[in-house]
Amino acid sequence: MSPPSGLLRRIIPCLDVKDGRVVKGVRFRNLRDQGDPAEIARRYDRQGADELVFLDVGAAPERRDTALDWVRRTAEQVFIPLAVGGGVRRVEDADRLLRAGADKVGVNTAALDDPPLIDAIARRFGSQCMVLSVDAKRRPDGGWEVVTHGGRRPRGRDAVAWVREGVERGAGEILLTSIDADGTRAGYDLELLRAVVAAVGVPVIASGGAGEPAHLAAALEAGAAAVLAASIFHQGTYDVQQVKDYLEARGFPMRRPFHE
Repeated sequence: MSPPSGLLRRIIPCLDVKDGRVVKGVRFRNLRDQGDPAEIARRYDRQGADELVFLDVGAAPERRDTALDWVRRTAEQVFIPLAVGGGVRRVEDADRLLRAGADKVGVNTAALDDPPLIDAIARRFGSQCMVLSVDAKRRPDGGWEVVTHGGRRPRGRDAVAWVREGVERGAGEILLTSIDADGTRAGYDLELLRAVVAAVGVPVIASGGAGEPAHLAAALEAGAAAVLAASIFHQGTYDVQQVKDYLEARGFPMRRPFHE
């Protein structure tokens, strides 16, 4: 189900965080330090980012909670929605993040281990706060399998079927990452994106593979309500406003920052 043509699309920088620092790698490996989360978030806020996504990439593999200090510091300094994922295993974890200043929580591994967690978070805080984060990897025989732990652990579940179940349980948004494309800067997996958009009626955020503005345009054309990118922004190849100008010229309505 593609978003209505007049719906404002969102540009969302993604900040992977490990040990309180923003990092970036390829397919979640060979992570390199990119800077302080709050400092980078302020820069994106000034550039006109619509939202920010933080993923604590060490929380789930290390079976620990997301540290709250950098979440609080960032929420105090930026005025756009923040979604935080990683380490959310209980309703209480979501509560901690929302009280620290997050507007949404992303759940990935724990939702697969305990699907009723999606229902519980949505019931307690509302579907708009419950983002189901899905990492998908192509199967040799066709389709996509859900994976966790940075793509290292296959879960034996069909990605499209899992997204559909997550929405039925109350997820208000899907953060869809192609593990095959992540960090490659070769473009999103548009076939995967189209399959998921067609399966559910909630916004889908495309993630994994953005290398240039044309890739973001292709994802929006494929039905994404928002596009998420990391490398092209963190490395200064493009700033958010440059990308928005490009997409607006391509016919996609863009939000404008309040401080313009």
